[in-house]
Amino acid sequence: MTKMKILTEAELRRIVPLDLEAIACVEDAFHALATKAVVMPPILRLDMPEQRAEVDVKTAYVPGLDGFAIKISPGFFNNPAIGLPSTNGLMVLFSTKTGLVQAVLLDNGYLTDVRTAAAGAVAARHLSRQDAGVAAIFGAGMQAKLQLEALSLVRRIREARIWARDTAKAEAVASELTLKLGFPIHAKVDGRAAVDGADIIVTTTPSETPLLKAEWLQPGQHVTAMGSDAEHKNEIEPAVITGAGLYVADSLKQTRRLGELHHAIEAGLVTEGMGFPELGEIVAGRKPGRSGPEQITVADLTGTGIQDTAIATLAAARAVAAGAGTTFES
Repeated sequence: MTKMKILTEAELRRIVPLDLEAIACVEDAFHALATKAVVMPPILRLDMPEQRAEVDVKTAYVPGLDGFAIKISPGFFNNPAIGLPSTNGLMVLFSTKTGLVQAVLLDNGYLTDVRTAAAGAVAARHLSRQDAGVAAIFGAGMQAKLQLEALSLVRRIREARIWARDTAKAEAVASELTLKLGFPIHAKVDGRAAVDGADIIVTTTPSETPLLKAEWLQPGQHVTAMGSDAEHKNEIEPAVITGAGLYVADSLKQTRRLGELHHAIEAGLVTEGMGFPELGEIVAGRKPGRSGPEQITVADLTGTGIQDTAIATLAAARAVAAGAGTTFES
């Protein structure tokens, strides 16, 4: 007889909030990626262009962990127009010893949202200036909100700006987050104005044309681009990468294929084989991070299977501690 636990989105929201432990969990995953014999196959992706939709399947095995997760993550980007979220999905946690299902996490994309925001916080912690206090967020969806919330856990953010194509939505999110986070947040009609004087810039959109221009950037700024997780997505001008003093990938194999780096290679600004540090190498102290207060840094985050295994493992452990979920026997 085998047992597995099923956890609903409501239960997962209760036991796995976006907090410092969730950020530490993802930070440890990046560290493991640089220091352990992690097995992380390429992302499997199914595209449905006529629906403006995609489905990603991600996984990773981390030596030393009792489980590994397989995550199925649909993104249907026309959904907000009909009142539905653009992302959903689930994770399944298997035993690394027996292959049996340990838990089914019916999170509707919530755990992906948390681990993605946590990855942004890890990038900011290791690459932005320690005195960074002004943030600019491109986008006004769920990830825009969570990225700013995660930033505020690792940096003393005192002011933020939000730019989105839909200015009314940006204004609504700015008002909502001002109340929630306790510092002033303003919507900007112009992307350049949002960037001017910001210390940390985060792009959180599924845009297929660059939103962030290289000429807008100023010394000392840090950019985290996390929306480009497919070949056709492109949030920042390729010149942002070549103009930066330090470019960092979450997974160089992935960013060469489908991240912002992919577009710099296609534009002929970067050669295919050029080496760059990965975030895990900087977390582990194997490669240097920011070299000084004037350096412009860029983190290219495409989302990795190891982050999913890490957050699923944390969720399963917290479920046991909280007595959450429904246990099924078969």
